[in-house]
Amino acid sequence: MLYQSLENQKIKDLKKLHTHKYRKQKHMFLVEGEHLVLEAYQSGYLKELLLEEHESFSLPVETNYVTKAVLKELSSLDTPSSIIGVCFMKETKESLGNHILVLDGIQDPGNMGTIIRSAVAFDVDTILLSEDCVDIYNAKVIRATQGLLFYISIQVCDLKEKFEELKKDEYPIYVTKVDGGLDVRTITHPDRYVLVMGNEGNGVRQEIMELATDYLYIPMNEKCESLNVGVATSILLFALKDCDCNE
Repeated sequence: MLYQSLENQKIKDLKKLHTHKYRKQKHMFLVEGEHLVLEAYQSGYLKELLLEEHESFSLPVETNYVTKAVLKELSSLDTPSSIIGVCFMKETKESLGNHILVLDGIQDPGNMGTIIRSAVAFDVDTILLSEDCVDIYNAKVIRATQGLLFYISIQVCDLKEKFEELKKDEYPIYVTKVDGGLDVRTITHPDRYVLVMGNEGNGVRQEIMELATDYLYIPMNEKCESLNVGVATSILLFALKDCDCNE
């Protein structure tokens, strides 16, 4: 079917998926571009394909066509792609696994996307997000993940409640601390870990800091006070993975 009118109710509803509230209500979100659409399809989350009229892109899912004007209305890009995917949100897994990354108040979409990519690369099983983190289905976050969003379990939760469960299950909980703690290069850790990373400006909240079993830091020269949270997370996850590999 070809959708030509911006006043069509389906098009209006799809456009509302750019808002957090409507995404959460419908449990769906949009991706743009061939690469993200293919990643969504290959991971089983692609519900529907929207193509600019006269374009061809064959996938065995419901496919509809839209005019350039409608495509521009639905796109979050300055230069819209000719392909948009309507996707199901990921289901929450019951099991957290052995390697857990906790993000406390991450606000920047680019940082969130970088962290998700690194988490997949370095074998994190689950990412736990505080309720004030940037929405992982934000279009900028999705683009920054390069599709790896589809390949890791992510939960939004009350961190203090979740930490009570983690401590009962005797997970070692590592929290980053710029001015002290264990040099990440010296860690000999058990098979399981929880790594907590904090907000870009304020770091990890004090009430979460107090739940740590150990503090970690990345040694740097005196010219640099701190690292971007996406960079720091990547370094720490790599170090933790190396420790796993050397045991």
